[in-house]
Amino acid sequence: MMRAWNPSMLFALCGALVATGMFLKGDRAAAVVVLLFFVLLAVLNSPLVFPRSTGVLEARRRSEADGRPIVFWRPGCRYCLSLRIRLGRDAHQLHWVNIWRDPAGAAAVREANDGNETVPTVVVAGRPHVNPDVTWVREQLARRT
Repeated sequence: MMRAWNPSMLFALCGALVATGMFLKGDRAAAVVVLLFFVLLAVLNSPLVFPRSTGVLEARRRSEADGRPIVFWRPGCRYCLSLRIRLGRDAHQLHWVNIWRDPAGAAAVREANDGNETVPTVVVAGRPHVNPDVTWVREQLARRT
């Protein structure tokens, strides 16, 4: 569970250290800007940005019932973050599985990607697609809902 927060905590800690150094040198305005930038990076890389994750078994069950795609992701992945941001509100219609919280989800991703934990992996109708274009994901979602 804590592993999911590691990138966020690292960004916040680095930002605090850099801003403290700048503040002690007397550059208070720049220190505030730097701290705010690092806090923004921490939030964007936190699990808070993504819809609530489910386990792979629950995601598969729900996907079979409603036909919506499953997205396997992990915190700190810039491609996952990019997909999430570009999907906007549509992201909440997908089933998200955090592979760092769900070992079965990580195993499913490794099985689909020749042993690699490459994310985002989007599963539509049982077929995995690695790092798909956001337009394609929206099309798949529109077909299913």
